[in-house]
Amino acid sequence: MVDYVRYWTDRAETSAKTILRWLDLAPSKFHTWKDRYGKANEHNGQIPRDHWLEAWERQAILDFHDRNPLEGYRRLTFMMLDDDIVAVSPTSVYRVLKAAGRLDRKWVTASKKGTGFVQPLRPHQHWHIDVSHINVDGTFYYLASILDGYSRAIVHWELG
Repeated sequence: MVDYVRYWTDRAETSAKTILRWLDLAPSKFHTWKDRYGKANEHNGQIPRDHWLEAWERQAILDFHDRNPLEGYRRLTFMMLDDDIVAVSPTSVYRVLKAAGRLDRKWVTASKKGTGFVQPLRPHQHWHIDVSHINVDGTFYYLASILDGYSRAIVHWELG
């Protein structure tokens, strides 16, 4: 844009202010671009930092995890530190293992929450115990009852 405005101010013998008005461009924006003209555009870019993990460190973490698959990421961190493999923080180990898909818990069973109660297939297979209180003339009595899950019949009860 800076080159465009310079080109047409020279050729058309028109002021930059007029051309900027035709382009509906604020002069302050144009001068900001002009001040940055020729400089590398590094804003919003990820510039490699000294503390970032290198590729060989990531690979060392993954290789060590392959040799010790049952250890957690925190224990793995300090084991690697003790064995002089790589010196990184537990969060870095976690991020590397998570990105590689190594922290998926395959042995965890799926939750049965929300699937409902599985009805027993025969009598006395599953019992339910219920305790409630009954008020008789201001005196509270406790009723404990045992129900069969199959027939929903009361197996035993006591009032105390």
